[in-house]
Amino acid sequence: MNLDAIDIERSIDVQVSDALLVVDVQNDFIPGGALAVEEGDEIIAGINKMTESFNEKNAKIVFTQDWHPIDHLSFASMHAGKDPGDAYQSEDGSVGPILWPNHCVQGTNGAHFHEDLDTTHGDLIIRKGTNPRIDSYSAFLENDKKTETGLAGYLKSLNIKRIFVSGLALDYCCYFTAIDGANFGFNVFFFIDLTKGIDQPPDNIINSLNDMKSKGVKFIKMESINT
Repeated sequence: MNLDAIDIERSIDVQVSDALLVVDVQNDFIPGGALAVEEGDEIIAGINKMTESFNEKNAKIVFTQDWHPIDHLSFASMHAGKDPGDAYQSEDGSVGPILWPNHCVQGTNGAHFHEDLDTTHGDLIIRKGTNPRIDSYSAFLENDKKTETGLAGYLKSLNIKRIFVSGLALDYCCYFTAIDGANFGFNVFFFIDLTKGIDQPPDNIINSLNDMKSKGVKFIKMESINT
């Protein structure tokens, strides 16, 4: 499956029981950043439009931030002889499958939301990846698959039924957020035009899309949302 062959859901009315998740639109993931996603800046205007639309319908809006300590074990700099992009998997699965350049270090400019991202309508900010020994892609679960961020409990306490995923990067933090969201029992919709991918290792984007489809995730575009 490729982006042109995806079945797109149409004519969706946003409801009070919906939540828009905006994943990691931070300086280090934007072109010019330490871990730049190609064309990552091109989705910001569309995300801003969606936050306005969801806010108008009294739906919830959640932003996430990678928020790593400087000695995070997902950084290649913490492993002698390793470079960013090298394959790596810790024995317990908490770090991997590859190593990254230092990015989104707590309190640095790279960890801040991009200046063009409008966070005015945000109801909650989830910071993840704060434990130096555990990587964190999903907005719901750390990579040990045990440590919850608290997002699932927050959404369920508000009777949220559907989540809509956008942000960076398609095949990592957005993908794992969508999969975990489905596992927590939410109906998951994935904005394919409001995400951009890294595609490391090769074919990771296609594999991520196929896996999401197999787990019942539905794909949408901005035009799918009735405004």
